[in-house]
Amino acid sequence: MRIDQPLRRSASLSRQHKNETSEPIVVIVDDDAAIREALSELILSAGFQAVSFASTREVLDADILDSPGCLILDVRMPGASGLHLQHHLAQSGNAKPIIFLTGYGDIPMTVQAMKAGAVDFLTKPVRDQTLLDAVIAGIELDAARRAEALVVRRNLERLETLTHREREILREVARGRLNKQIAFDLSISEVTVKLHRANVMRKMGAGSIGELIRAWETLPVAMREAGSA
Repeated sequence: MRIDQPLRRSASLSRQHKNETSEPIVVIVDDDAAIREALSELILSAGFQAVSFASTREVLDADILDSPGCLILDVRMPGASGLHLQHHLAQSGNAKPIIFLTGYGDIPMTVQAMKAGAVDFLTKPVRDQTLLDAVIAGIELDAARRAEALVVRRNLERLETLTHREREILREVARGRLNKQIAFDLSISEVTVKLHRANVMRKMGAGSIGELIRAWETLPVAMREAGSA
């Protein structure tokens, strides 16, 4: 099966892959067809899925960047460079792990890429195992980030089930306030605080105060600091 496909078919494949989120995809972007083919074969031999593109414009049009996995990017290509794509993804909030593979790297370029969060910056030619090690690290990093994002989404959904008063109780409990202190501050009875706290723990899926506080800490900082939780 040829991996380096025309853009039309790549866009169709991307939509299919997005629905198969259990398998990570290694997205290869390089303007050299021979390199795309060699990298695709290497990735496939390691048991991963691979899809390749000749330019950053093609990969953006294919709408595949939200799929699990990582990117292998050349730095210098016709049109937007790999560094430009990295910047674009960062600006759009997509923290997809990136491995740069280039024949034209220098120290300032490497520093720029690594400071922006690249998994690795490798120069051609590269040992197969070195590249595969970087790919594995990228896939593991992506899986960890997705798992963390899933926890945040779950806790935000649970937060939506709380009443205004329950959110106040959650914020105060997370601050380490005692029931009697919360009762005094909110001008309610301590028994009422206990009832609300029990409801909060049930709705947030927390089996202990420690779990409740950890759930609170996964929420966006602005939300916690604003007291809107």
